Amino acid sequence: MQLAQARSDNGERFVLVIEDDPTQARRLDDVDSVHALALTALDRNVGLASLIKEWPGEARVDAVALTDKGQLLAPLDHPDPAHLLVTGTGLTHLGSAEGRDKMHRQMNEADQSEQPLTDSMKMFRKGLDGGKPAPGDFGVQPEWFYKGDGGIVMAPGEALRMPHFALDGGEEPEIAGLYLIDNDGAPRRIGYALGNEFSDHVTERENYLYLAHSKLRACSFGPTLLVDELPDDVQGTSRIWRDGDVLWEKPFISGEDNMCHSLANLEAHHFKYAQFCRPGDVHVHFFGTATLSFSEGISPQPGDVFEIDAKPFALPLRNPLAKDAAAPVPSVKPL
Repeated sequence: MQLAQARSDNGERFVLVIEDDPTQARRLDDVDSVHALALTALDRNVGLASLIKEWPGEARVDAVALTDKGQLLAPLDHPDPAHLLVTGTGLTHLGSAEGRDKMHRQMNEADQSEQPLTDSMKMFRKGLDGGKPAPGDFGVQPEWFYKGDGGIVMAPGEALRMPHFALDGGEEPEIAGLYLIDNDGAPRRIGYALGNEFSDHVTERENYLYLAHSKLRACSFGPTLLVDELPDDVQGTSRIWRDGDVLWEKPFISGEDNMCHSLANLEAHHFKYAQFCRPGDVHVHFFGTATLSFSEGISPQPGDVFEIDAKPFALPLRNPLAKDAAAPVPSVKPL
């Protein structure tokens, strides 16, 4: 079961349920957001999937056509964007067999030559050693970063904008967990979505301490929200289109079979902080990736289109790249 949010020609919002065929999505009656559905499930103390199955509404809508018209929204939002927090983790995926082999050889060479490992390599090795703890235990902490609030979330089809000062605007194909904090301050997972975490890799490459700067960018996720559990092995494709042709394309993988951290461990290390358990808040948490066009020397340009596609998600996530016009240096004046 998957959910999508859309807007009609006259601006009315509505929620769709996709079971198999996205061209035959079921439109739910009298509800305009997944957030409202989730609150109702909490109030009634029922599971979200059970609530949706009983929710009235039989009209059928072609979600593919809505995608082509740019009328699908992010599959989860909050009425007050300041109460939606976007965060993520890195160095969480094993990567391809080639990448793993290369990394292991580098580890062995470093061990044999007694050359120090980079901080990134040290953190990755910690994840390999302790990123999948027994249930109820904390494992090794992952890398963690903050991206912004709901104001940085671009809808599927909407442009991911590079700030005028950015050195790069590159895709990061990922899975994101979507959460609502209940009235008792407990995080409740609503589901999962495809995501483009979108970062400035040139800035990050200058110095790893610039990671925080490189992540303060837009992002996108959706178009659909998977209510069911995430498969352990997610296989997808990340591609970049330029002038109607594929500029770059590569498979990407996710799911716990392809990660050095369990999802539970990533969630535990995010929600262990009390400030992330404020009742009513919504969280979008990116789980990381191992596939970047930047790693292969690709430099996306404004007008390029990022496309991320993976099963079991019913629809691909597409966003064009744009760049903001130059702006003056901010000047702070005394009050």
